[in-house]
Amino acid sequence: MEAALAPKKKTGLSYEKAIELIFAVSAFLMIFSVIIICVYIFIEGVPPILEVGISKFIFGTEWTPTYKVPHYGILPMILASVYGMAGAIIIGVPIGIFTAVMLAEIAPKRIAGILKSAIELLAGIPSVVYGFFGLTVIVPFIRVHLGSPTGTSLLAMIIILSIMVLPTIVNITETSLRAVPREYKEGSLALGASKMETIFKVMIPAARSGIVSSVILGMGRALGETMAVIMVCGNLPNMPKSLLSTVSPMTAAIAKDMSYAGPFHQSALFGIGVVLFVFIVLLNLVLNLIASKSASK
Repeated sequence: MEAALAPKKKTGLSYEKAIELIFAVSAFLMIFSVIIICVYIFIEGVPPILEVGISKFIFGTEWTPTYKVPHYGILPMILASVYGMAGAIIIGVPIGIFTAVMLAEIAPKRIAGILKSAIELLAGIPSVVYGFFGLTVIVPFIRVHLGSPTGTSLLAMIIILSIMVLPTIVNITETSLRAVPREYKEGSLALGASKMETIFKVMIPAARSGIVSSVILGMGRALGETMAVIMVCGNLPNMPKSLLSTVSPMTAAIAKDMSYAGPFHQSALFGIGVVLFVFIVLLNLVLNLIASKSASK
């Protein structure tokens, strides 16, 4: 009996080792891919930054790489990216949180199911479709009703991005609210709190870490979006002086210029990628630190 069982035990151990090896190789390949991409970006992008000068590259206000005397200042692009991301979060986060509360705590199951399906559909729409909607609906509206010469503007970019971050914020926030122990809600109601008081003073604070995580992912989506943004922002690297200014965020500048860029111009675009990469890494580190502190409270 024991002799018959011994080979099966050995086979089971070898099977587990094989699965563990597959997991380890997969993790190694992922890490290796990220390292290769990062190294390549820095090898291509750091030399032009150093040649132009770090301060001139980051804080310069003129981007004219095709002129006889070229300038490689990307401050207008940095501000356009930051303003676009901030505007999208200011608009998208309250709407996303309120929608998640509606789905998790207020709406009947049938209505919640319909809304959930609509949000999932919103998440599956390609970026170019968002951009086309912005180009044919939002841009003409801004041009006609707000007095913008072309309609392509920072405001159009913010509106599109605020729509695009909604599925991420809604889905993660709803999941976080549903994960709050039922005892929290029942205890609050038993103590005499109203439903709205329970939601805003008990449920949302208890789901704070998940909500912060949704905001982090939404900010990353807004900062890294390219196709939809490039169709509505105007693609002129001007300083964003107002919401109606025509702008060019970093991602749009890279996508727009890459097709005709010369050798140094192309390297400078990699330099923009380096700045964008460092900015996203620092932003994630800060926001994850805030999220971890929120989770520990």
